[in-house]
Amino acid sequence: MTFLKLFSHTGVADNVIALVDTCILPVYGWDDSQRSLLQSGAITMIFFHTASFAFLLLMAIGVASAADKPVHIFILSGQSNMAGMKPEAGFVPEAIKLFSDADVVYIKVAQGGQPIRLWVEEWNDIAKKHDLNSISPGTKHYQPILDQYRKLLQKYPEPASVTFCWMQGERDAKEKLSAAYADAMKQLISNLRRDLKQPNMNFVIGRLSDFGPDEGHWGEVRKAQVAVAREDMRGAWVDCDDLNNKGPDGSKNDLHYTKEGYELLGRRYARQAKAIIEGKEPDDNGRPE
Repeated sequence: MTFLKLFSHTGVADNVIALVDTCILPVYGWDDSQRSLLQSGAITMIFFHTASFAFLLLMAIGVASAADKPVHIFILSGQSNMAGMKPEAGFVPEAIKLFSDADVVYIKVAQGGQPIRLWVEEWNDIAKKHDLNSISPGTKHYQPILDQYRKLLQKYPEPASVTFCWMQGERDAKEKLSAAYADAMKQLISNLRRDLKQPNMNFVIGRLSDFGPDEGHWGEVRKAQVAVAREDMRGAWVDCDDLNNKGPDGSKNDLHYTKEGYELLGRRYARQAKAIIEGKEPDDNGRPE
């Protein structure tokens, strides 16, 4: 009578015995051996139903806990140095560490050699405003961001935060379009906040590295990126000057970053985003520790 002992503290077994003795045996005239088998079978069934209920209850609690866990969504976009950054190597481990009580998910839309106009629908007007002879063929990199984001919302309908991480500008500096860069960057951020329905979207801009001269169009794009980040209370920037040191002695400032440089880029994105999300001041020199 193992099950009788298991349930004796709840009174369930006693109720089963009473039910068998008063309602079933008198009707069918069963003897003591049949009585014992019937009691054991009934209590066994109760045990398994109770165990099943407990398991389902624990599963429900687990699902509820997961559903209640905050989710931070990151959008990674840009040209070659964003395409070269592998989120799992630097960004993801750092974000998981910093947001240990939450889930972190990301989408990535990046391709080498792309100007900012391929993300900004209003580029032609912006270029005209700055007397630039540059026409956009369309925004082929913008819609994929919206599409991937909407898929994420199916699983995470109420994200705790959304942060846009940007690494781009080399092509615009090369094409001598720096005069329009700040306006285009602001327009892109505004469009995302509108179309993602995230008016409080944060953003972190990776500033162009020291590959190019600090004067001319390369330097002007660098200045524009920092200025846009500093003007917005939900903006920050990341310094990339130490991410591209290649060569035997590390003295070559290359266009693209080292493996370690890409990992550090991802970590800096996560650290700056963490500060903004918590309402703190991001590191103003772009190198958060």
